[in-house]
Amino acid sequence: MTSSSGSPPPLPGSDGDEGIAALVAAMETAPAAIYVLSAASAVPVWANARARGLGAGVEQLPEVDGRPVAEIVDAALHSGLPSTVRGRLGPAGPQATAMVRPLRVQDGPGVLLVLESDDAATDMSVWPKAPADGVSQAQLALLPPSLPLLPDLHLSGSYHRASTVEAAGGDWYDTVSLGAGRVALVVGDAVGHGVPAASAMSRLRGAMRSSALRDPSPSAVLAALDAFAAQMEDVEGASVFYGVLDASTGDLTYSAAGHPPPLIVGPDGKAAFLPVPPRPPLGSVPGAQTTVSRHVLELGATLVLFSNGAVAGAGNEAAQALDRLAQTSSSVVTAAGALEADGPDELATAIAEGVGAPSGWLDDVAVLVAHRRKDSLEPLQLDLLADPAALPGVRRRLNGWLTALGMGEQDRVGVMVAVGEACANAAEHAYRGSEPGPMSVSARVDVDGVLTVTVRDEGTWRPPNRDPGDRGRGLLIMRQLVDGVVLEEQEKGTTVTLTLRLRRSPDAADHDRPSASNAATVTVDREGPRPVVRVAGAVDDFGAEQMRIRLLEASHGGTGRVELDLVGVSLFSSAAVRVVLAVARIGRDEGWRLVVHAPEGGITRHILEISGLGGLVDLR
Repeated sequence: MTSSSGSPPPLPGSDGDEGIAALVAAMETAPAAIYVLSAASAVPVWANARARGLGAGVEQLPEVDGRPVAEIVDAALHSGLPSTVRGRLGPAGPQATAMVRPLRVQDGPGVLLVLESDDAATDMSVWPKAPADGVSQAQLALLPPSLPLLPDLHLSGSYHRASTVEAAGGDWYDTVSLGAGRVALVVGDAVGHGVPAASAMSRLRGAMRSSALRDPSPSAVLAALDAFAAQMEDVEGASVFYGVLDASTGDLTYSAAGHPPPLIVGPDGKAAFLPVPPRPPLGSVPGAQTTVSRHVLELGATLVLFSNGAVAGAGNEAAQALDRLAQTSSSVVTAAGALEADGPDELATAIAEGVGAPSGWLDDVAVLVAHRRKDSLEPLQLDLLADPAALPGVRRRLNGWLTALGMGEQDRVGVMVAVGEACANAAEHAYRGSEPGPMSVSARVDVDGVLTVTVRDEGTWRPPNRDPGDRGRGLLIMRQLVDGVVLEEQEKGTTVTLTLRLRRSPDAADHDRPSASNAATVTVDREGPRPVVRVAGAVDDFGAEQMRIRLLEASHGGTGRVELDLVGVSLFSSAAVRVVLAVARIGRDEGWRLVVHAPEGGITRHILEISGLGGLVDLR
């Protein structure tokens, strides 16, 4: 899109058209940034001098009135409707206007984007650029979406982007459940920065997982990663720490390639680094030998794994970096206090922020923390009468137990609804026509983080009624909320067993979380003839999960009609589309259609229509 002759670059498809050439010449010298974009690509097919000064990609544009300009462009491309947004440029910039107008380009639909600051003297080159956010989003998307939630181990992971764009990208962490209470713990650093480093990290992480699931021993995994790195130029030279920890015994076997040693914070708060025999980075020296070391992690001790960025420094500071990390980790773990009960979940984030203060991070920082609990949570056992009046007490006790286990609110709600349905079935049907009899509720978690809840009665099982209004449809509700449901009929009584593999989300820095102003809010309105789930704001992955839980709650697991109101939605992610699709299919199987309220001509409705949901739901 540059022109060596100094004349404006030609607009594709304009060859020989003098009128268009004159228009291009006028736009070329305009004080506003002007782009012509095609629906086929996020990269502009033409940009004037002002726009080229900002960079070629629309992803580099700033926010106007708190809304990314790229989002406005995307909405116009999908809806075909013009749009104008006026507001402050970036968090503290001048007032500006972004105008988007649909047009046709050589390869189909496109848009004309005009971005103009009210202050003509404003240097657009200093506007906030989004590549840093793009790198961060790419990196976060490639990191593990969840960590195992184990009864004997508290796992915490966090990634923080470097404070400068040029240094961002490449650091990573991961965990792999290996069974029998064992978990692989990995932290690494790919060579380079930016999106290429994030891409290399993604391939390295995939190779690690594949190798660990075949043979999880440190020597086998590092040998496999060495061979992989030797075949991939962008992976060669990456550093990695890999260890296998038995959560129940504390036995840790580990090796490292070009990576700093892990840190142990003892139960007394004292910190020390584990010995790691020197070894070249991955793929850099063919045939490099791998030494496997062993350590037993005490009860109450904490293992801190970190990427090179956590000890990045310059001059004399570099020599003090390990001491600083040790002091920070010791302070954070000591301040966390009683991790066995209500300690903070964000140990990894607190450590990463501690080493980055006060001037930020010179390089990416990935931190993975494993704390070996002193006392495992005892199984829950409740023995009571199968009476509806007992159900609130069951919910309170179960909620407290699940919270102590470390489960997040969304997962707790799902489990409590499923267990509540099993208890309600026993209370309402097992002893029908007689006095309430005994009912027991037990819950436990095995060493691999699989939750098992058993509800047992001594009454008589009755097959569920297919009438949608009958509460006997509880089995369907349970199956929507947990991984497995098994019903066993004994000679005297019925046992319902619910299972769910537990996971928890990695730590997130405050700036990575949805702000209160745009995070999704999900409420249930029960005033009308049927429940209406109302959603407003940006429905990202977290908001989609909230929406799923509320829809299943309001519809009793899909057994009753419910409506979904999306009028107030500003962003509707692919995760949200999957939720609507899943609930719509449940409704179809149960003989009812989900009613979805989405404004005609709006982007949310357009997304639902192009996702093929028009035939499954009633759009209003």
